[in-house]
Amino acid sequence: MNISNKDPLLDLEHISKRFGGLQALKDVALTLYPGEVLALAGDNGAGKSTLIKTISGVHKPDTGTIKYCGQVIHLETPHQARDAGIETIYQDLAIADNLDVGGNVFLGREIVKRICGLPFVDRRRMRQEALETLQDLDIHIHHPENPLRSLSGGQRQSVAIGRAIHWKARVLIMDEPTAALGVPEQRKVMEIIERLKKSGVGVIFISHNLNDIFQVSDRILVLRRGEKVGERLISETNHDEVVRMMVAG
Repeated sequence: MNISNKDPLLDLEHISKRFGGLQALKDVALTLYPGEVLALAGDNGAGKSTLIKTISGVHKPDTGTIKYCGQVIHLETPHQARDAGIETIYQDLAIADNLDVGGNVFLGREIVKRICGLPFVDRRRMRQEALETLQDLDIHIHHPENPLRSLSGGQRQSVAIGRAIHWKARVLIMDEPTAALGVPEQRKVMEIIERLKKSGVGVIFISHNLNDIFQVSDRILVLRRGEKVGERLISETNHDEVVRMMVAG
């Protein structure tokens, strides 16, 4: 992938974060380009979660700058990050099992219509717009009126991705998106990520599964004990080198 002629979507410099006596991040730099999948790897406690929560507005860095589309931004809340175009899909997906597809895509941003002057949630329109977004990603839900608890893990993951794309995410952070999925559903998620790349979305991909990382990513950034210890093009590294970076020292 040639990214030399593209401006970064996301550019982090000298990011540090401390929680009491724990140095969770130390002088971390990260750059993400449009249409790129950047894998974030590291053992438990390496700082991956703290880093993505810093990008998504959950944590405020103690030091460093975050640039989004070339502009320095100061994210105080996850809502600000989402409004800017940075969406995060955590392992628990943060979906409402009792709501249908439309209710989940528009969760917290419901479309309201008025009947005789009274406000009502327009569930039909929300479902229709949600399905159009999912179809653009080649995601097909056969019974979109059913609550999400009736869907498979892969379908639920797909709805979470569709929600992010419907709200014009330009940066999508995916935390262990293939965990607990069967092989066919893992393959479908990988296909969706490829579609996102082609549309210019920048994806930060967190996974413990190196096979998944090497299948879908363009670059890999390795953290160890809160520090960035290596960064490679996927085409110029291998599993053994990545593991050595993760556990060395």
